[in-house]
Amino acid sequence: MPEGLDRPLEMMSDTEQLHHLGYAQELNRSMSKFSNFAISFTIISILSGCLTLYGFGLEHGGPPTMLWGWLIVGVLVLFAGFSMAEICSAFPTAGGLYYWAAKLAPGKSGPIWSWFTGWFNLLGQVAVTAGISFGAAFSVSAFLAIFTNQGYWLSRGHTIVILAIILAAQGLLNTFGIRLVAILNNISVWWHLIGVALIVAILFAAPTSHSHQSIGFLFGSSGWHAFEGLSGLSIPFYVFLVGLLNAQYTFTGYDASAHVTEETLHAAVAGPKGIVNSIWISLVAGFILLLGVSMAIPHVFPVVIGGTNFPNYASIATATVPWATIFEFAAGRVTAEILILIVIGAQFYCGMSSVTANSRMLFAFSRDGAVPFSSYWHHISKRSHVPVHSAWFGAIGAFILSVPYLWSAVAYGAVTSIAVIGLYVAYLIPVFLRRINGGAFHPGPFKLNKWGPLIGWIAIVWVVFICIILLLPQFSPITVSTFNYAPVAVLAVLGFAGIWYAVSARKWFKGPKIQGSPEELAAIEHELSV
Repeated sequence: MPEGLDRPLEMMSDTEQLHHLGYAQELNRSMSKFSNFAISFTIISILSGCLTLYGFGLEHGGPPTMLWGWLIVGVLVLFAGFSMAEICSAFPTAGGLYYWAAKLAPGKSGPIWSWFTGWFNLLGQVAVTAGISFGAAFSVSAFLAIFTNQGYWLSRGHTIVILAIILAAQGLLNTFGIRLVAILNNISVWWHLIGVALIVAILFAAPTSHSHQSIGFLFGSSGWHAFEGLSGLSIPFYVFLVGLLNAQYTFTGYDASAHVTEETLHAAVAGPKGIVNSIWISLVAGFILLLGVSMAIPHVFPVVIGGTNFPNYASIATATVPWATIFEFAAGRVTAEILILIVIGAQFYCGMSSVTANSRMLFAFSRDGAVPFSSYWHHISKRSHVPVHSAWFGAIGAFILSVPYLWSAVAYGAVTSIAVIGLYVAYLIPVFLRRINGGAFHPGPFKLNKWGPLIGWIAIVWVVFICIILLLPQFSPITVSTFNYAPVAVLAVLGFAGIWYAVSARKWFKGPKIQGSPEELAAIEHELSV
């Protein structure tokens, strides 16, 4: 161990901590504690997840599923967040989950645990970027439909083109350096909180020609029949479980606070707090948002909105962008356009931050030689000190994952399921290893103490359960256009990573590498500073 690094983690400087973990300070460390929280809060993005899957929620049990589901999922996700935060405090490095898995695995099994954690994390990161920007494309299309006053006229091809433009812009922003991204993330926090307050206040105050939905409709006073939904699935409890995707998808991406710890000041404390704070603040604000939008759903039919006749509740629920239709119904055309622009801004910030987190994870994974063409993805721009190639990998990969929408109307639900499964499997593995191999863990300044085992096992059981649910059919009958292709994508990545490991990687992948001696780490840092 280098001289002076045998002290407790909390007594080391950020650079010393990184050297202790075996890495040079290649990235620009300038993010504040607030900026670290902001990137996770922005990726959770209640104005993205809650709204872009709002139609899915309406078809799978409606407001009762979304509101009760939000509270249940949010609390259980907090258990996962606390467990991850404790590990992040001990290992504040951009590798995040796959690095943690390598260090916590028993015996000599570190490389294989690290390998699969990294690949599931990479899958989830790309899928969540696709889902976020997919939602932004839907929102832009809804704005254009209302702005032109022609009804919803955009094809799936139009949506994919809009998606490509959004991803390209997010990729470009991630080439200019972490300071610009951090500033935009700081703005994003207030954009989200003030935006939610404005949307809910306007939807509550605006309607003069109709009343709000009843408490019974919102929370399901008619029992399990309230959760039947419009998906064709016949078992209300199963519909409710599938409908939890709305909340579970929204509560993803908070591992971003870990992936940017190499760019964060006081990372061993700021990273863990960024994870936990982003979850509980989103839990409160997201519930308010879902309640406000659901109260404004029409309940007297038929109703004409934007020149289109909606004969019943089902026609609202299955509209192309139902939340935008509800905005126009409750607040009028012009006000609805303003509210949609607020949502688009939030979703754009969210996608930009997701590309950032995705690029840092790929940067770290390729730094350890775990992906094809690792030297290319590990490249750092000397001008901006960011992994530009990795940023574009995330943007282009997200676009490729979205292309099936051209022939599958339910592709968005599958993409979001893939994101949840990929990310939460990666979240689960180090938490599980922490519990079964506690002797390998030496906590940082953020500790769970005696509550750690209870919190960790609750998180583990929940993640296993929800991942199984999201692999199951989401609509009935099952056809080419309604097929949930999440299992196919997950198996494809699992098969690719498994075969590659068995055939080749097991011979050379030894988990996270040590970049060098203190002198070699200093030389790497000096070369980047020239």
